[in-house]
Amino acid sequence: MSGKNRYLTPFLLADLFVLLLTATFLLLLPARLFRTPTSYVLEASNGTLLSAAIASDGQWRFPQADTVPEKFTDCILVFEDKRFFQHPGVDLLALSRAMKQNFNAKSIVSGGSTLSMQTIRLSRRKERTVWQKIYEIILAVRLEISYSKLEILQLYASNAPFGSNVVGLEAAAWRYYGRSPQTLSWGEMATLAVLPNSPSLVHPGKNSARLITKRNNLLDALVSAGKLDRASADLAKLEPIPAQPRPLPQEAPHLLNRFRTANSRAGNYSTRLHSTLQEDLQIRLNGMLKRYQNRYRANDINNIAALVLDVKKGTVIAYAGNIYQPDNAEMESHVDMIRAPRSPGSTLKPILYASMLTEGYLLPQTLIPDIPTQIGNYNPQNYDLGYDGAIPANQALSRSLNIPAVRMLQTYKYPRFYDQLKKLGLSTLSQPADHYGLSLILGGSEVTAWDLSTIYLGMARSLNHYNDYSGKYNPYDYQEPVYNQQQALIKPRESELLQSNLLNNGAIWNTFNAMEEVMRPGEEGLWEQFSSSRRVAWKTGTSFGFRDGWAVGLNPDYVICVWVGNADGEGRPGLTGVEVAAPVLFDIFKLLPAGKWFVKPAHQLSQIRVCRQSGFKAGPYCPDIKIEETSPSGEKTSPCPYHKMIHLDPSGNYRVTDLCVTPSEMQHKSWFILPPAMEYYYRIKHSDYRSLPAWMPGCLDAGQNSVMDMIYPKSGAVVYIPLEFNGERGKVIFTATHRNPEAKIFWHIDQEFVGETQFNHQLSTSPSPGKHTLTLVDENGERLVQNFTVLPQEKRK
Repeated sequence: MSGKNRYLTPFLLADLFVLLLTATFLLLLPARLFRTPTSYVLEASNGTLLSAAIASDGQWRFPQADTVPEKFTDCILVFEDKRFFQHPGVDLLALSRAMKQNFNAKSIVSGGSTLSMQTIRLSRRKERTVWQKIYEIILAVRLEISYSKLEILQLYASNAPFGSNVVGLEAAAWRYYGRSPQTLSWGEMATLAVLPNSPSLVHPGKNSARLITKRNNLLDALVSAGKLDRASADLAKLEPIPAQPRPLPQEAPHLLNRFRTANSRAGNYSTRLHSTLQEDLQIRLNGMLKRYQNRYRANDINNIAALVLDVKKGTVIAYAGNIYQPDNAEMESHVDMIRAPRSPGSTLKPILYASMLTEGYLLPQTLIPDIPTQIGNYNPQNYDLGYDGAIPANQALSRSLNIPAVRMLQTYKYPRFYDQLKKLGLSTLSQPADHYGLSLILGGSEVTAWDLSTIYLGMARSLNHYNDYSGKYNPYDYQEPVYNQQQALIKPRESELLQSNLLNNGAIWNTFNAMEEVMRPGEEGLWEQFSSSRRVAWKTGTSFGFRDGWAVGLNPDYVICVWVGNADGEGRPGLTGVEVAAPVLFDIFKLLPAGKWFVKPAHQLSQIRVCRQSGFKAGPYCPDIKIEETSPSGEKTSPCPYHKMIHLDPSGNYRVTDLCVTPSEMQHKSWFILPPAMEYYYRIKHSDYRSLPAWMPGCLDAGQNSVMDMIYPKSGAVVYIPLEFNGERGKVIFTATHRNPEAKIFWHIDQEFVGETQFNHQLSTSPSPGKHTLTLVDENGERLVQNFTVLPQEKRK
């Protein structure tokens, strides 16, 4: 080794040592200073605390706030660290003064720790030896390099102890004063500022005098420091100190739990939810639901939930998953019924109606059969157990008739509707389509209030956006609503806009108009209490067994979904959507500002010539035609099947054929003719319905049945005949209809004559188990033949 290199070696080693020492110093501070769990906190859109949950370690420790109130900064600096903004983490003057005082007193009577040093101590939570204190001094200097003074204040304010299990200024303000720290007075803030130095002073009934003395001394010091005038300080001294911790607000606990679950799955660190909820609306909604629950509990209906969405922003503005009563376990108030899968009753009917309009399966007022219906073993019934024979589709929707809905789904096909619901966002269809079958439209599946509201929100947003996108569709309209202000709805690029969508705007417009005219048979008086100057499209639903009562309502600004029932699924008499959920729905609308109705999507509506009587597209024999605005797909619908040309004799009293009257002598007239089963019920409610004239004697070609129909059982039906109370085999009532009420019908089973009927064509009989052929013959020789099967007793299921 040369002499020159020999001289350089110590310098290189010194440089290496300094470099190593610098790296060690820089790496001393962990990337995340505090790793203690924090409370989950939910704030309203204006920042007000709505709900909070204690941290997993049993401490009330809120997530770090973005700002520290100026009053607290003044109080804590005057009390703990007057030169905070001048020193580099260590106040040598304060440290030397404390050492001198402690030496003279031969005990620790003063501390020289800065807020930076205290922040380090709070993060380490280790026993403080002399070496630990020296290490904390080094870390405090290191802290000042990485963090600004304001950030250090935030760390301290969020993690300082405030007595009992309260940690951090924000938690302390809410626990001791029931308000946010920004709203505290000087007396209140001074009380909190002295607590981290002596957190044990907060104890109900103890230490009150000492706490008041420390607070008042701090107020005097604030006056001396020029932070507070003497009059304000004297008034602050008169303020009471906190007696005991207060319960925290619990205005939206179910949304807080929803956020906590989503947060855990996503692995997010922050436990603060700055939500989109409107504080005033949320609090008023909770009070309203509690009043309704008190009323419904008389009928053992314990639970109620409501969700309110802002259509134009796509946000949740009120979320009440249940009536929060944690002290009463039997109420099951912890269950979030907005996320719970429940039977939807009839609330999916508008979606089927809109889907059929979109795809050209019907027009808004197309007549739908409403007669006794049996499809295999499935026998749907209307709520009022009555029949209209035939009813316009929009009225079938507004009256929520089950049989027309099932017949519409039979036409549309349940696998297609099943796929449509999944595309629209229904997440609870866990079984294949065949599992649900036609019952899908009557509540045979499960939905959540969240999914249901999302679909109606998407429909409303789509219609609102009609003019925004020049008639095109936003593919993100059906995305879930947002409840976190840090989330944002997806805004489409111009290239993403679609020419068509799952539901077109013309069909949605027709659907909402039909939903606006909601009525319930036998309950018109009850319905009238909901009428108001506001235009609201709404739909109720009741599940089988009266287990769930639903009401969904919307306008261009808001979507509201209400569920009422029991979380354990117990049904109760009177638990129907129109009786228990609809009143809540309309009371919620009263809490919201009134607005205008949807703008008509003129370019998404076609003017179609429609038969006024049947609601079908006008055919060649429709005498009364009107123009209807509906989805362009309406052009694909079939022409009216119920208006036919008939031939009458010269007097116009009899139908004829060319066998008995020459064509030149005939009168040719268009006639509205329903099938016999539909006609049987239709003419009861439509006095203006004109039955077909009778055939002129000698003109009818017998055997061509066009006058009879079987109401029950339908062809191919499976019939079960139960035993009577005395153990004897019971009977079943067969029902038929004839265009001529006075006609006689002769009944045969397996070619054996079993009876004759006139006027009221019902026959009570008890066929043996097995397959049978039923033959009906009227007095003119018209025949109706169909098959049915009777189950043996042991196979009734």
